[in-house]
Amino acid sequence: MYFAEIEKLEADQTRQFDVFVNGALLQNNATLPFLGHGTLIYISSEPETVLQIWINRTNKATMSPILNGIELYQGKTLDLPQTHQNDVGAIMQIKSTYNMKQIWQGDPCSPKTEMWKGVNCSYNGHNQPRITSLNLSSSGLNGSIVEAISNLKLIQYLNIGDNKLSGSIPSKLSERTRNGSLLILIVGGNPHLCFSSPCPTRKKIVIPLVVTALAALILSATLSFVYRRRLQVVLNRHKLSCFNKTVSVDSKKQEFTYSEVRSITNNFERVVGKGGFGIVYHGCIGETQVAVKMLTASTQGYQQFQTEANILTRVHHKCLTPLIGYYNEGNRTALIYEYMTNGDLSDKLSGESQTFLDWKQRLQIALDAAVGLEYLHNGCKPPIVHRDVKTRNILLNENLRAKISDFGLSRIFSDEGDTHVSTVIAGTPGYLDPEYYITNRLNEKSDVFSFGVVLLEIITGRKAILKSSVKTHIIKWVSSILEDDGEIDGIMDPRLQGDYDSDAARKVVDVAMVCVAPSSVNRPSISQVAMELKLCFPIAELRSASSGSIEIASINEISGFSSLAR
Repeated sequence: MYFAEIEKLEADQTRQFDVFVNGALLQNNATLPFLGHGTLIYISSEPETVLQIWINRTNKATMSPILNGIELYQGKTLDLPQTHQNDVGAIMQIKSTYNMKQIWQGDPCSPKTEMWKGVNCSYNGHNQPRITSLNLSSSGLNGSIVEAISNLKLIQYLNIGDNKLSGSIPSKLSERTRNGSLLILIVGGNPHLCFSSPCPTRKKIVIPLVVTALAALILSATLSFVYRRRLQVVLNRHKLSCFNKTVSVDSKKQEFTYSEVRSITNNFERVVGKGGFGIVYHGCIGETQVAVKMLTASTQGYQQFQTEANILTRVHHKCLTPLIGYYNEGNRTALIYEYMTNGDLSDKLSGESQTFLDWKQRLQIALDAAVGLEYLHNGCKPPIVHRDVKTRNILLNENLRAKISDFGLSRIFSDEGDTHVSTVIAGTPGYLDPEYYITNRLNEKSDVFSFGVVLLEIITGRKAILKSSVKTHIIKWVSSILEDDGEIDGIMDPRLQGDYDSDAARKVVDVAMVCVAPSSVNRPSISQVAMELKLCFPIAELRSASSGSIEIASINEISGFSSLAR
């Protein structure tokens, strides 16, 4: 309680009072001179739900008491332990070195509601929190990069861009970016920072003013030209449309001629993708955008290709990329699909895309893809085994809903006839079922294995094959972290900034790890996978305060299966 005398009292005036708290006398006969001030502190070791404060003037007083201010503090027991001491030591050294402007007080990670600005932490049950993300961009940092940053052993995201840092990047930090333990390092906007150690010595060279001006002019013109070209590429890639285009092709037909394909693609003007089966061009049929995949030579004859293509045009599901039509003349063949405006999942997870996928969107994409595969396996007669499930073959529409693409291409390129078991390899390194190398066959459980790898990419934001000094498969990397502490925070995409439901995330990780079991006998069916992913949504919804709804695509429920083994 704060008291001050703000009135100049006359000689016959007196301000005097007693202070009681919950019936006990705290201060008696309190009085202050003009402009004098005082403080009374009451501390209770017992929890009190009611605090009664009485300020009574004494018998000598002629003036009423004045209370200038009051503050109440309540001690709380922290549910979480203190941040790991190694991380505390490192972050305190960073704070001291750069004289941080941020108000960093108390524990960096605990409690969660008071986490330091720019810091994100992982919370593994009753274990000590660890710092996993640090954003110090535009913080006015000067000098060299402090070595203490390298002591944050579990950090996966570090942004020190747009400062005034100089010198070289610490060798320990560079090594962690190479081996993949530090997923994202952002240092741009530090013009005096070099990327080699030691930094090259700057040599002073005298250049005539005219030559300097001429070089600057040439450089400016070159940069302007490059910028315009890159901008045009971006516009061509991301803002394709069919506005004001007249393509005289019947939109209802399914079989097209080569001249019609040339007209649809405007003479194969814009390449929007390349893959193992051929080049993909943007095109228009009326006002509908399409993707035309010009296929490399098929082992099938004309009639067999015609039969397979006709089958694929009749495969319709909201989680499959619609096949609009095909072209088949001589040794030239093509498939025409509906164009997906948001590209493929691989690009969105790469970190280079301007579109960031939050946790709810990732869950929805995973479920959409599982439901699409489930339809291929159980809704088509004969069943269709995809044989090349990967993030590149999961396309996203304007609402970021996922659709499986390139299904059935292995059938077109094979000569095995009517079978759902393939001996033709069509997979991609990193996604291919390890049993193929023993059996030389791919089946529905092979698709499940590949989908498990996709789930791990969705969870971690990493590629199937991690690029470092030694190539590491994502399954091995995830398994090693889970075996160390059993917690998932260390594998979650740091770009999520901890904004995900831990129970739902754990369930998705469990599903993914069962899918990538080395033996196909131990893998679930894709129907089981879809059902398990569907069950993740109530968990996420109960704890999510974000707006928007989650859509559950309908699936053909297959009876007679139990929950996935944990």
